[in-house]
Amino acid sequence: MRTPEDLKRAVREKYGALAVGDGAVGCCPSEGVSNISEDYSALAGYVPDADLGLGCGIPVEFARINEGETVVDLGSGAGNDAFVARTLVGATGRVIGVDMTEAMVEKARENARRLGFENVEFVVGEIEDLPIDSGAADIVISNCVLNLVPDKARAFAEVFRVLRWGGRFSISDVVTAGAWDEAGKRAAEEYVGCVAGASDKDDYLTTVRAAGFVNVAVAKERRIDIPEGVLSQAATTASSERADNNAAVVLSVTVCGEKLR
Repeated sequence: MRTPEDLKRAVREKYGALAVGDGAVGCCPSEGVSNISEDYSALAGYVPDADLGLGCGIPVEFARINEGETVVDLGSGAGNDAFVARTLVGATGRVIGVDMTEAMVEKARENARRLGFENVEFVVGEIEDLPIDSGAADIVISNCVLNLVPDKARAFAEVFRVLRWGGRFSISDVVTAGAWDEAGKRAAEEYVGCVAGASDKDDYLTTVRAAGFVNVAVAKERRIDIPEGVLSQAATTASSERADNNAAVVLSVTVCGEKLR
């Protein structure tokens, strides 16, 4: 079984390779892996060079970002979501991207320099120990990253800390539902790498609420299709014997919540 440090090391290596162009585009990509990202091309502020196809949703859809606000993007990659958020906060707003992979942060900084963006910055840091002041953010967004964080309780505690009172988050992520065993989860991970570290949906929402957030809701949910052959070992019971509502599935969800007194 992989330790938290094993998972972090694997993520750094994979995303570091992507940052320098040594890898395919897609969520935790490898040969034959399903790309579960959504289409950003119609969004204002979209920068094709910053879109590596690493997301599983569009968190800015539900973030209710206003001009002049400060947005923190967790696991900002090459800057895709940060640059879209920048358009929404306008010249008086600010966007801070945080990523634990130095090569990816440098790639995002290069994109920002090339485009002349002065109100967006990218810093190296881990989500479980964010290099952001308490209460500094109006909004936290993230796209298919929290599932890769070993200690999700600590990660959401950090999200709570960096948000001001009255702040909110919109996070797209991968979760699981139904009855899984370890063999099945490993098989799904081979097909959709972002399953690595994914929590059960109900457990995920419980963790978010335990961090102190209120009005927690799934704003969008989408099933990620995985071939039946890949999931043949996924359930603890044979598929012919289990109820449909206990089927082992992988979901893309966008979860929203608020930090209210």
